[in-house]
Amino acid sequence: MIKTILITAISFLGLTSCAQKDNDNKIKNNMDKDIISNGTTDTATFGTGCFWCTEAIFQQLDGVIKVTSGYSGGQVKNPTYKEVCAGTTGHAECLNIVYDPAKITFDELLEIFWQTHDPTTLNRQGGDVGTQYRSVIFYHNDEQKAKSEKYKTELDKSGAFENPIVTTLEPAATFYPAEDYHQNYYNNNGSQGYCQMVIRPKVEKFKKVFKDKLK
Repeated sequence: MIKTILITAISFLGLTSCAQKDNDNKIKNNMDKDIISNGTTDTATFGTGCFWCTEAIFQQLDGVIKVTSGYSGGQVKNPTYKEVCAGTTGHAECLNIVYDPAKITFDELLEIFWQTHDPTTLNRQGGDVGTQYRSVIFYHNDEQKAKSEKYKTELDKSGAFENPIVTTLEPAATFYPAEDYHQNYYNNNGSQGYCQMVIRPKVEKFKKVFKDKLK
């Protein structure tokens, strides 16, 4: 898998600027806490296969405050990327999205969720195969669950997709942020082959379709 092959090199390169990254992260985390403490945000957690591919998409949205790549829905505490990739922990690669509901709604996030990955392939997105790549919505409350169920049902009835939707709806569980080198991946590694061949086309298509929702 192309994605896995790149990990060692990326991890090594990331070590050269750890001190600066740690300082930047502390500043950013404090800013995030200030925003969240105002009580004006909500959270959506989506699994769309490889989090590298869709992190960059949700980051583009006006009203989205923070996107964190990570793991959820499994039975192992504090899983590593290597453990999740083995497909034995039960976790899915997913995105934790903190957003301002006054600027963007959960319904709008759902619309983007359905249109930016294939929700009809069971435990698979493209060449990435395994339960860790399942299409999943981790709902945080009854309202999110009801809206997700309704949207899924209506899309199936409408024939929007050639095959039935296999996206699972699971109650939000502990979310474990992925390792630092996974965060902000496309923006930090945009010149890499994987980013150019796989992620960039997704982002460009997304910008054309959802140009009215961009920052």
